[in-house]
Amino acid sequence: MNNGESHKLIFIYNADSGLGNLLLDGAHKILSPSTYKCSLCSLTFGAFSEKSEWKKFRKGSHVKMKFLHKDEFRKQYASKFGHKFIFPIVLAQTNEEFEVFISTEELNNFEKEEDLIRLIRTRV
Repeated sequence: MNNGESHKLIFIYNADSGLGNLLLDGAHKILSPSTYKCSLCSLTFGAFSEKSEWKKFRKGSHVKMKFLHKDEFRKQYASKFGHKFIFPIVLAQTNEEFEVFISTEELNNFEKEEDLIRLIRTRV
């Protein structure tokens, strides 16, 4: 991504949008964190609010970032681009193209938000 082109990172959670889903996800994180299926959610949010280190990084970053739930991504982009991704994932969008910036496997291996922040800083 250091090629000077206009780009942004699109963070796609392995969760659907909506208040009901938000409440269920929060409860799931608290009651059974080991079975929660969205490592990106766990890295960037506690049970009900954004983690402070992540929020500080996000607000201070020069990189454009967009955050979507998987249903929002599919609605906005899938029919247009026909991409099939496994979620969660972080994509880099340059012009009208997507490339995997951080894979699902990488996200699943992170233990804390600092791991995610460090990798983003390394790759931009």
